[in-house]
Amino acid sequence: MAEKARGTFFPMMLLCTICMETVDELGKMFIFLLDALRLMFAGWGQFSKMVRQIYFIGVQSVSVIALIGLFSGMVMGMQLYFALSTFGADGFLGTAVAMSMVRELAPVLSAIMLTGRAGSAMTAEIGVMRISEQIDALTIMDINPMRYLVAPKMAACLLSFPILTAFFNLISLWGSWLTGVKLLGANEGAYWASVQSSLNWADVEGGFIKSIIFGVLVCTICCFEGYYTHTRSGHAGPEGVSQSTTSAVVKSCVAILAADYILTSLLW
Repeated sequence: MAEKARGTFFPMMLLCTICMETVDELGKMFIFLLDALRLMFAGWGQFSKMVRQIYFIGVQSVSVIALIGLFSGMVMGMQLYFALSTFGADGFLGTAVAMSMVRELAPVLSAIMLTGRAGSAMTAEIGVMRISEQIDALTIMDINPMRYLVAPKMAACLLSFPILTAFFNLISLWGSWLTGVKLLGANEGAYWASVQSSLNWADVEGGFIKSIIFGVLVCTICCFEGYYTHTRSGHAGPEGVSQSTTSAVVKSCVAILAADYILTSLLW
């Protein structure tokens, strides 16, 4: 009996320790987010930094979003055409593509691609500044590192993610039209009519809400991981930065998918 109690005690202690560490990290991350939002528009000097971040996160990601949106739409158009034509319902191709893209795939795929391209770069940038003691130097010079480094990135994410999601929607619908109508022979008028009739403002608004939430999550997680690179146990220097970058991308993708499920349950 005593051996059985000891056998269940240690796994329970390990589980409790992991849960406490997770809750502790989530609490720190939430405080980090509140601080970034509070400092987002503090001072006139933030505007130029925000514009530079919008260019890096938003403008330089347009080509990636266009490619992913185009091929995602082409694949969706092809697969849904084959599935719907089996039941003689290929006239609903536009409805199926529009609903799936605007509600789900466009916000999620855009956020994941931006995580891989911009989020990882944000983590590496702040992490390198941390291990090279540049953040400590900012503190010594009485410059708030959160205001100088994180707040402009947060503002840029809040603006860039919804715009890139809308661009993804347009490109993916065009890609679906290209394969479904031009290559496979679906009716063009029925395609665009079903797109227009099936979408309403609630669908578009829901996609934008998702993209804003995803932008906040990605910026918070990636900047947090880079900002606290020096606290990563067992890893110091460049190895710590690489571990923080990997952790940031993985956590951001998991957070995006989990938030997508929760938001879908609440919005529709």
